[in-house]
Amino acid sequence: MTIEGRIGVLGGTFDPIHGGHLDAAAAARRACALDTVLLVPARAPAHRAAAPQAPAVHRFAMAAMAAQGCDDLRVSDMELRYEGPSFTSVTLERLATLGHRPEQLFFITGADAFADIASWHDYPAVLDRSHFVVVARPGHSLAGLRAQAHLGARMREAAGRAPARGESVSIWLVEAATRDVSSSALRRRISAGQPIDGLVPDAVARHIARHDLYSTQSQASCLHA
Repeated sequence: MTIEGRIGVLGGTFDPIHGGHLDAAAAARRACALDTVLLVPARAPAHRAAAPQAPAVHRFAMAAMAAQGCDDLRVSDMELRYEGPSFTSVTLERLATLGHRPEQLFFITGADAFADIASWHDYPAVLDRSHFVVVARPGHSLAGLRAQAHLGARMREAAGRAPARGESVSIWLVEAATRDVSSSALRRRISAGQPIDGLVPDAVARHIARHDLYSTQSQASCLHA
């Protein structure tokens, strides 16, 4: 994988990928002047007890569809190629072995997920492996994060100032409007036969329908496989 410049890394189960993920990627790219954002589907998310509902091949395909036509989005299978849980710290280490310096990398996450950063694998060392870009999410403002004294010295406001090239790694807070949607809520909607128009890219919605992902029938098939 040859990627130059400032690289955003947006990991997730993407079960399925949705507009909130894409809004966060776009907000981080604008705020931190990123050249590329990598979408990295997780094989087995470390913070989730249940396995992803859709197989990895479908979750990767949906991420690729979401990135299609967006020159600043790329999809990586780096976490899907390894057995076991996917850890942010390990992914960032792998990027480092490919020659990407910590100050070149920007790990993108929502304020809801970052609130639990102390429980992440390899904390606090993980914070030294890249910049972190924390984007506000509906129902999860950045105000509470700013009050975390143990991380206060690392935090920067991205509003009006992108990180300088080569600036030491920090936690960048990004106020942005992102769609109020979650993968779990989408799965419930699909299972109930409710529409998901506008919540996922059209190509992703067609893929879900074509392969009968997340329906009550597909869940039953998985349980009895």
